[in-house]
Amino acid sequence: MARAVTNRQKTIATIVAWAVALVIFFPILYTIITSFKSEQEAIQGFSLIPSGTLESYSEVQSQYNYFKPFMNSVILSLGSTVLALLVAIPAAWSMAFSPTKRTKDVLMWMLSTKMMPAVAVLFPIYLIFRNLGLLDSRIGLTVMLMLINLPIVIWMLYTYFREIPGEILEAARMDGATLWGEILYVLTPMAVPGIASTMLLNIILAWNEAFWTIRLTTTNAAPLTAFISSFSSPQGLFWAKLSAASTLAIAPILIMGWFSQKQLVRGLTFGAVK
Repeated sequence: MARAVTNRQKTIATIVAWAVALVIFFPILYTIITSFKSEQEAIQGFSLIPSGTLESYSEVQSQYNYFKPFMNSVILSLGSTVLALLVAIPAAWSMAFSPTKRTKDVLMWMLSTKMMPAVAVLFPIYLIFRNLGLLDSRIGLTVMLMLINLPIVIWMLYTYFREIPGEILEAARMDGATLWGEILYVLTPMAVPGIASTMLLNIILAWNEAFWTIRLTTTNAAPLTAFISSFSSPQGLFWAKLSAASTLAIAPILIMGWFSQKQLVRGLTFGAVK
């Protein structure tokens, strides 16, 4: 009897999980379907039957130069991730293995910066970028993406590092390991799952960032998020082209997430079970 109840609960939980997943995935599915319609078909109303035309993809590729914002997205995502790890790994190591009375306060302060509305600091940051000549530059936007995601990266790495026994690092010091040797050759290899999942999450966050990329770039450093916004004009929205551009923008990150899901889940659960 108990086993039957358990099986029934598992079945219900599975059905609910699939239903929630379908609801979440439906906007993406509808965007993909709309991308295979003509502009006239896209504005006619709700329909899940695409005409199969590649007209929108052809125009996005030929008229709007998709390759340049795609490469900008790749460079900005990878560059900001590398910079974030270079800063976050030593910071998380210090907080995890040499904590002070203010360590938790510092962590909470860093996390609280993510709760602040970005528009509240738009004007001063814009002026700083303008005065430093960093507007519409890859370097400036890479640093900006690194800074806005740095609190999450430090928090995740701090959580992973806390699960590593400090005695291992003490043994490395007794064997003559230097500070950087301890971080590079002892700590980092042991936290590979956590670092990998943090890296993947940061790439996704940087790839999807729209607020700062739209406001700090125009053409030279504009990534795919800014590229998508260009399909909104005074004449209206070009739904089919917008859907095609959106599909091309999310496809790389969806494919990466699909093939790295095991590593991502493993890293996100790293340390959950001792």
